[in-house]
Amino acid sequence: MIAIAFPQFYGVHGIARYVDSFLANLPAGHPPVYLVTGDDYQTPRSYPGVEIIHLPLRGGRFSLFTWAWQARKVLTQLHREGKIQWVNFHFPPLIPGLFLPPHIPMVLTAHTTYLGMSGDFYPVRHFDSQWKGLSLTIKKWMEQRIFAHSAKVITLTEQGRQEVQAYGYRGPITVIPNGADTRKFQPDDSVAKDIDVLFSGRIERRKGSVPMVRLCRELVAAKPDIRICIVGYGEDDAWVQSELAPLAANVTLTGKVPFEQMVNYYRRSHVYAATSYYEGLPGTCLEAMAMQLPAVVWDFLFYRGLVTEGVTGALAAPDDFAAMRDKIVALLADPARAAELGRNGRRLLETDYSWTVLARQVLAVFDGARA
Repeated sequence: MIAIAFPQFYGVHGIARYVDSFLANLPAGHPPVYLVTGDDYQTPRSYPGVEIIHLPLRGGRFSLFTWAWQARKVLTQLHREGKIQWVNFHFPPLIPGLFLPPHIPMVLTAHTTYLGMSGDFYPVRHFDSQWKGLSLTIKKWMEQRIFAHSAKVITLTEQGRQEVQAYGYRGPITVIPNGADTRKFQPDDSVAKDIDVLFSGRIERRKGSVPMVRLCRELVAAKPDIRICIVGYGEDDAWVQSELAPLAANVTLTGKVPFEQMVNYYRRSHVYAATSYYEGLPGTCLEAMAMQLPAVVWDFLFYRGLVTEGVTGALAAPDDFAAMRDKIVALLADPARAAELGRNGRRLLETDYSWTVLARQVLAVFDGARA
């Protein structure tokens, strides 16, 4: 009997997709699940054996405090009535985790950490973070407090496990990846492929907005007729648009796109590329591979096991723009090879990253949790 506490369930961001996919793929006969979430941007959803409890959330940090206090009262009541045995908390955001009832065992799903998002995890700094000084110190302190309350931790990658251990957490850590719903993300060969290279995701510094611009310039110089599409939005929107304006004949920026429209962008594309420096486990890469697109990415630990050189895509050392450019252009010049890598990626998603399998793995963590 599980209560998932996550205030921002309705949205297109990665954690919202993760929770939705988990709930949608729970096996028959699963224990009762309660989702305690906010009511902002609420859209009708239902899952067998899942009760959704909405609490007011109006946006902003102050609202997170009030939401967290209300969630604490709801969870305490559910536990008192014997309806739940443990809480599953997902971060970020961090604030609600500080208010969770300490007497209810918690399994923490750490999608990312501020150690990673600040760029401090890597021996070499690849990006400048907006979190520095006192702000970063406070966020890491909050994470420490939440780790101290966690009976078990789930991370999405081996890198995530190492980040959690770097905080000094010595409890059980289980690595269970994110996944993509291969039923929703189905390739369709009848759709014309008018996009050579697709970038998709948040447009911000840690997710590689700066190297994305440089790579686009390199690709256009190497292949003047290339067609590039960038789907996404974020704090670096205006800068990216300004920098790429001279390449308007080759590069299309769509801005924010509804989640249900993403399938068509994948179907229209030949190659998925990402210049992100830090992720939990990137949902857009999973989705692209489910759509049989070869992935070309920097060689970071969070991609390990998903993007394999010459099997499901291609890897380049971080900031080796010449290597990434050449690998993308080579795949565009060899459609048969690109298609082979894409098929390999789809098969991998159907086995190791299938939510029908992953949902059972997540439930197994709770089966062994301290009650």
